Amino acid sequence: MYKFEFDKNGKKYIQVYNVIKNLILEGSLVRDEKLPPIRKLADLLGINSVTVVKAYELLENEGYLIKRPGSGCYVSKMKSTGSVPEKNGLYRLDTGNPSADIFPIDDFKKAVNMALDDDLASLFNYDDGNGIYELKQVMVYYLAKHRIETSIDNIIITSGGQQGIDIISKSLLSYSDLVFIEEPTYSGAIEVLKMRNTKLVSIPILEDGIDIGLLKMKLEKIRPKLLYVMPNFHNPTGISYSEYKKKKLIELAEEYNFYILEDDFISDFKFMSENNRTLKSYDSHNRVIYIKSFSKILMPGLRMGIMVVPTELVERTILSKHSSDISTSPLIQKSLYYYMSKFDWDKHTLDMEKIYTDKFLETYKYINKKLGGRLTIIKNKGGINFFLGLNRGFSSRNFVNFMYNKKVALQPGYIYYDLDIEDRFFRINISRESVDRIKEAVDIISDSLDEFYTLSRIEGKSL
Repeated sequence: MYKFEFDKNGKKYIQVYNVIKNLILEGSLVRDEKLPPIRKLADLLGINSVTVVKAYELLENEGYLIKRPGSGCYVSKMKSTGSVPEKNGLYRLDTGNPSADIFPIDDFKKAVNMALDDDLASLFNYDDGNGIYELKQVMVYYLAKHRIETSIDNIIITSGGQQGIDIISKSLLSYSDLVFIEEPTYSGAIEVLKMRNTKLVSIPILEDGIDIGLLKMKLEKIRPKLLYVMPNFHNPTGISYSEYKKKKLIELAEEYNFYILEDDFISDFKFMSENNRTLKSYDSHNRVIYIKSFSKILMPGLRMGIMVVPTELVERTILSKHSSDISTSPLIQKSLYYYMSKFDWDKHTLDMEKIYTDKFLETYKYINKKLGGRLTIIKNKGGINFFLGLNRGFSSRNFVNFMYNKKVALQPGYIYYDLDIEDRFFRINISRESVDRIKEAVDIISDSLDEFYTLSRIEGKSL
């Protein structure tokens, strides 16, 4: 069903997306039908797993499929039937895709039209691979406001933050290279790094960031090529690093000669943190490779991100970018340039900060009120994620499936670990649902805990 010839002139993930979308619309794939696992489909089509990930993400963003944590991807009821989900349907606390109604869609439409009026012909050709000049100029000013001093030559435009991780993996890492990661950490990064056949070494993350003492002990014995971190409003825990730990990481990278890959998706906002500065803003030794995603502050479907790369890595990074997708859409790049330069970007970010902060504070208070003392709640000071733990000996896989049957979709915590040794934590993401619906979902979780524990004990923890 999925076998087809790729058009060499088109982006592969778009072609995979179109094929699956058409199969859904014509009825060949029906409601609740499970799609092939990412690696299986990649092997079947002879393509990179990241290509399938991007296609599935686009299908999910547009409502054609739904991810069921721990189970897989399924055809969405909404798209296969043309019906609108019922008001009291599934509570989506599993996805990081924000609700569309918080974004400046009308103004961005104007920016798109400005781009089309500017130079229509050039927008449908490839750029030089690392981004259009005008947008990179704007990004220099944007980064300077966040205390990151860089030049146009060190900026590369990417098709989202996930592609940035993939590009750096291709350009910097070889078979069996050592990579240090936080424990837990972003599951998409684990997947990409494993595909490069690197050796991952996990360092626990504490309340104020990575365990520096253990990190130093590891560095005395083995030397990594790269350390991957999310220093601000970490995914999945929401933890932010202290200023001391941010500065210490830079010192250690210089002392032990490794690069740090900083993944930043929401440090534009402060929430309750004392310090939301990026790691890159402290980088006096040019040891940090900085990846910035705009998916949480300006529409995830745009697939737009940037990288700031040390000079000695620029050439190989551009080559890796070119091998991934040749170039990021010039139309989207030019539209973003016009939006950031001609519209009130500062007002937009302030508006977004208020939306996210208000939602975080309301959820923070409610989760602690309803679930405090009943679940382990990892302390955080902002962001869009809450990481909660069941009593020891109980499985988040089972709990996630149990709650899905009660119409609350959660993310199991085991996917955020390299080794499957911790299975009692699960993640709540607050991006998509309104505060009222988040509270309703938390009520359902609270009301269901005792039932879950009781049934788990009766059935030998095998719900």
